[in-house]
Amino acid sequence: MRATPRPAVLAPWATASVVVLLLLLVIVRLPWAGDLGMHAATVQRLRHDLVDPGDPLVDADAPSPYYSPWTLVLGCVARVTGLSVFVVLRLGALTGLALLVTGVWRYVRTLTGHRAAPALALLSLLLLWGTAVFKWSGFYGLGSLALTVPYPSLFALALAFHLWAWLGRVAREGAGWGVWLGLGVLWAVILLCHQFSGVVASLGAAATVVAARPDRATWLRLGGGLAVGLGVLALWPYYDFFALFGAGGGLESVHRPLYDDLVGRYWLVLLGVVALGVRWWRDRWDPLVLFFLLGAVLVTAGGVSGHWSWGRALPAVLIPAQVAVAVEVCEAGRRGLRVGWACVLGAALALGAWTQAGTVGYVVKPGDLPQAVAQKYRRPWTGYQWMTPWVKYGDVVMAREGRPARQVPAYGAYTVAPGYPDFFLPDEERRVGAVRRYFAQGTPEEERAGILREYGVRWVIAGVGMRGAGLREVARGPEGQVLYAVERWRGAAGGAGLGARSPAIAYSAGEPGVRHLSLG
Repeated sequence: MRATPRPAVLAPWATASVVVLLLLLVIVRLPWAGDLGMHAATVQRLRHDLVDPGDPLVDADAPSPYYSPWTLVLGCVARVTGLSVFVVLRLGALTGLALLVTGVWRYVRTLTGHRAAPALALLSLLLLWGTAVFKWSGFYGLGSLALTVPYPSLFALALAFHLWAWLGRVAREGAGWGVWLGLGVLWAVILLCHQFSGVVASLGAAATVVAARPDRATWLRLGGGLAVGLGVLALWPYYDFFALFGAGGGLESVHRPLYDDLVGRYWLVLLGVVALGVRWWRDRWDPLVLFFLLGAVLVTAGGVSGHWSWGRALPAVLIPAQVAVAVEVCEAGRRGLRVGWACVLGAALALGAWTQAGTVGYVVKPGDLPQAVAQKYRRPWTGYQWMTPWVKYGDVVMAREGRPARQVPAYGAYTVAPGYPDFFLPDEERRVGAVRRYFAQGTPEEERAGILREYGVRWVIAGVGMRGAGLREVARGPEGQVLYAVERWRGAAGGAGLGARSPAIAYSAGEPGVRHLSLG
């Protein structure tokens, strides 16, 4: 291996260390946006009942794909230590970030021995995107990762890099049955933790194996590993993994935006596509090229056929391109060619970093940001900790669709309707309709009272001046929100809704310490 000037190695590692430090500071702040409430609620349920936690968002006895091996571990940590769920999520985020950094290092080392390549690859993965900021679970650009670092999607993606590194080595060098069966279990764990990242992991694994061109004995052991992995998926007790294939059209409509503005979001990755072309010219069996082609075929098929959820496989297109350009900077033949690659990649990374500079706002007071950076910053959501002196674990809260329904369950309460699509909840549409009727103007008070009785509602979160028989203002929160107590249910004591885990009870809102009957 050619000698490399020391600064050429230290500079990428120093820059990557700064970016990782920024993410560590973000974890300390744990900004709230997107799906954080769902994952916090999932850990809440598991810390109270590891065997039968029920639906994480509503008071119903239903399975949920959010009960994964990773959230099960976090739930056990919360249960044993007594730590706050948000502290446990921070610990999970630290673990996921550490696994990502080490996984990238291990995977890139299977492609090149150059000491700067892993750091350049990490920078490319985080910064080499486009000039239109895009944030979505499973998409690991710096701005997106800052908001999703505690999610199971990061943990699953980090494990995928370890899977590819391990698989590439044993496919080339061979290994016994035990190793291959362990790889099958790891593959299943990734799929259970985050199904979309599991698809990306599967495509990368397929490319890695095909590129190694293993012998017949290796293919046989690979089949054994796949069989064990499928067995783990089938036996997972918290939800039916294979039922996800019948999720239906609701899943597609949610993912339609993934195909919007592809050029603006990803045009910097074209540099990596050029690098893939160079690698393909040298080796038609290059694993990064095969990985890219598999991802491109699946994503394109999704766009053509209207299966928009297949767009979640976009990381299978991005990862090989981003890694390829980092490796090419280090491995290009002549020194002048390497310098040229380095200059172009450096400029692209700088542009990508500037595009995502608003991430700094999550660790610095927005008022202290330069104006140009402050314009890129988007303030996180405000939490609902203000309601916790009154709302206890297991209480049912009537909350509007959107942020209230997405955030309230993080603190242990339930909402009437789930804040996210819930394909395993049989009465999801009925619950959503009940919430809409309750908050609609002109709905008779008797109907509203009936909805509160049916779902066992103790609290209502709404705006100032919410009128209704039996409602009493208890507290005011930010952004004009008010917590109302349901004074007393009168009439027939209806059940707590289809599939409910606890019966409705009558109580006085003048006793804020009284807990609603709940699991755990």
